[in-house]
Amino acid sequence: MTGFSNAIPSDASYVRIEPGQFAGGTVSLPGSKSLTNRALLISSLVQGESILMNALDCDDSRHLSGALKALGVRIGSEAGGPRCASKDALNFTVSGGLDGYSVKEGVYDLGNAGTATRFLTAALTVSGGNYVVDGDERMRQRPIHQLVEALRGLGAEVSCPSGCPPVEIGPRVLQGGRVNIAGNTSSQFISAILMVAPMAREDVEVRLVGEVLSAPYLELTLRTMQDFGVRVDIHDDESDGQLVYHVDSRKWYKSREYFVEGDASTASYFFAAAALTGTTVRVEGVGKVSRQGDLRFADVLAQMGCHVKKDVDSITVTGPKEMLEGVVNNCSDMPDIVPTLAVVAAFSRGRTRLHGVPHLRFKESDRIASVASELRKLGVEVRELDDGLKINGPDGPDGFSLHGGRIDSWGDHRIAMALSLAGLLIPGVEIGDPQVVTKSYPGFFETMSGLGGRSVFYSAEGTELVVGEGES
Repeated sequence: MTGFSNAIPSDASYVRIEPGQFAGGTVSLPGSKSLTNRALLISSLVQGESILMNALDCDDSRHLSGALKALGVRIGSEAGGPRCASKDALNFTVSGGLDGYSVKEGVYDLGNAGTATRFLTAALTVSGGNYVVDGDERMRQRPIHQLVEALRGLGAEVSCPSGCPPVEIGPRVLQGGRVNIAGNTSSQFISAILMVAPMAREDVEVRLVGEVLSAPYLELTLRTMQDFGVRVDIHDDESDGQLVYHVDSRKWYKSREYFVEGDASTASYFFAAAALTGTTVRVEGVGKVSRQGDLRFADVLAQMGCHVKKDVDSITVTGPKEMLEGVVNNCSDMPDIVPTLAVVAAFSRGRTRLHGVPHLRFKESDRIASVASELRKLGVEVRELDDGLKINGPDGPDGFSLHGGRIDSWGDHRIAMALSLAGLLIPGVEIGDPQVVTKSYPGFFETMSGLGGRSVFYSAEGTELVVGEGES
């Protein structure tokens, strides 16, 4: 597999964002992380060769593709080509097979790749082997018991004694039937079950109980399954009106060429940069026909005072010359945007309330606590809620001024990228552990610098590092 972008020196302890230079411009995005992982997982279960174009080359896709290769799936990759939008995009060639993977035992460490961990856990229950799915220290704190209980309810042999990884999978394969699962749990649990349901011995019905969080991610799953030839029927339970997903067993996926559209979560950082600096950024690779729920962030920015133009394959955001306005927003359908929106709120008039995302406590970091902690270091008035955050803008009755500070990334790519936006406006913002962005977008700082948001890397001793020397 090719190397990541070399814009982050391997010995960089922190990166400083230089304020006042952001000019805007055009960004071409590599593929969506969510869609890349779904397409990788599904194509590994397809008999025949699939080609995934413009797929994202990042830590998460490397974890999943590496585990699939160890399971016997033939996966080739090459950078570039006419369908790749950036150096962080790949073309994957995937040759899977029916009835599970050829390797029937093994331990698979997926680091802190939550999506890959949930998806692979479900996929291994249709393979008929003895497996362990594990991760790093943080992953071992992230609950997975609801997925495990649902898979067990469908006849699989699977357990997780701690309620978190490691997960043990035995040879009794997924049988099928009906299972209830809470709608307010991680959408990745539901997506994982749905994607492997066609491989079960009998039909599978997943009945969602209560309010459904992150519904756009479920829609991404359904559309990707349909793209590979499997349609999921959706109906209301006659007794109580709850949604039920029905998947016919042994309806095989079909190999195909599949283009991975740009990543809407990554686009959010550049939309936010335009909003904060009063400049214009055009993001290519996603547009008004995109399936990704995180693109609603552009609509929220319009509500806060930005001008937004949506075309078929691009979105352009122009920030206002005056101060942005605070908002009240239910973020349950775009939880990954909360750190970015919180930073924008810190520079907006009045109070912003972000709610509907209690599950942010169980991401790569506790994103309610981590966002609040790091914004406070910059002088922002912020309060944690059970399901979100309240942020006061700097124009309140008592007033306060923002200032620089050393930001702890908490081992979380979204904290590092979101908080770096503050450095576009105030001096002295330093982001620790900049390499963490390779989890989802290795080229982040390089792309930001290309738009005028210059990033300067430093060693632990405070020595400025030259990009291209000692790179990862």
